[in-house]
Amino acid sequence: MPTLERAERRDGHPAEDSVGELVSRASQQISQLVREEMRLAQAEMTQKGKRFGLGGGLFGGAGVAAFVAFLAFTAAAIAAVALALPGWAAALIVGGGLLLVAGLLALLGRTEIGRATPAAPKQTIDSVKDDVAEVKARARR
Repeated sequence: MPTLERAERRDGHPAEDSVGELVSRASQQISQLVREEMRLAQAEMTQKGKRFGLGGGLFGGAGVAAFVAFLAFTAAAIAAVALALPGWAAALIVGGGLLLVAGLLALLGRTEIGRATPAAPKQTIDSVKDDVAEVKARARR
């Protein structure tokens, strides 16, 4: 947060700033503060967007693994009709393993999306609240 500078006269004593100068300085500082907060919000939202992308990709991976598991179960049904017990039993074991992978990917995807929510830039909101509190505290002096 920008610091408040106090002008000094040539003799080293604090100078009394005019109201116009104070308003101008406050306006500049508020503009700078808003720009800094916007940059922080942009960085935070970029990070959250990456988490949503990762979570969505993991959900997509879970869908692919579930589809492959379906294919394995289909192969198991065909093998059960065509061959003896060991063939389709092996296919069921593979299909079950693929379903476990799909479940793990879905849980990881849900966790990543949960870490990205709420979508609001929480750090920026907290920072703005701190800034407002600081301005109020300085205004009381």
